[in-house]
Order: sequence, then C-alpha cells, then structure tokens
Amino acid sequence: VQLQASGGGLVQTGGSLRLSCAVSGRTFSSYIMGWFRQAPGKEREFVAAINWSGVNRNYADSVKGRFTISRDNAKNTVYLQMDSLKPEDTAVYYCAANSDYSGRYLGESYKYWGQGTQVTVSS
Repeated sequence: VQLQASGGGLVQTGGSLRLSCAVSGRTFSSYIMGWFRQAPGKEREFVAAINWSGVNRNYADSVKGRFTISRDNAKNTVYLQMDSLKPEDTAVYYCAANSDYSGRYLGESYKYWGQGTQVTVSS
C-alpha cells in the first residue's frame, strides 16, 4: 500500500486548502484513514480520522469546526478540507492508513504513511 499526499502550499490567515491523499491497493475501503501533522520542533499530532464508510469522523479539538475529512472509496482517495486557516496550522501534513479503529488517534497504530505535504499559513 502506498500513499501520496498533495495539495499543500502557502496561504494567508483565514484562507483554505484541500489536501488529497491517493492510496494504491485494492483494500483502500477497508482502512481507517487519518491525517496527522508535525510542526517544526514539535511532536506529530493527530488531526482527523475517518472510518471505512465515511460515517464516523473524528477531529482534534484544535481543528474542529474548521477542517473536514472525507473519502471517496471509488477513487481510493481521502481528503482534508481546511478552512479558516491559522498560522498555528503551519506544519507538514501526513496521511496514514490503519486497520484498527480503536487506535485511530494514535500515530503508532497506523501501518502505512504518505510522504507529507507542507502547509504554511502566513499571518
């Protein structure tokens, strides 16, 4: 399974970006998909997760109400729509795939990772 994240860039405070993560492999629809981020000098942190059907979604408190995770199983792709961006959202964003829904908040539960895409929010 390979994950390819894209869509990062430079945006002003209050702006929007949509990240995409294309996943190879025929078992995409069975995976829990998550987004994590890591800012310079900080530990990686959970951002959002979505279950296989897309019905159950979870968010970090810091992004709740501003970010939306979604998936298209027909396209083997998961998305992260980021609105009302703040400078503190600046980080490298990673998508990841996990088979254990109970571990969806924990990076160590995810078996497959994408390469990361840089998001920079200017003030």
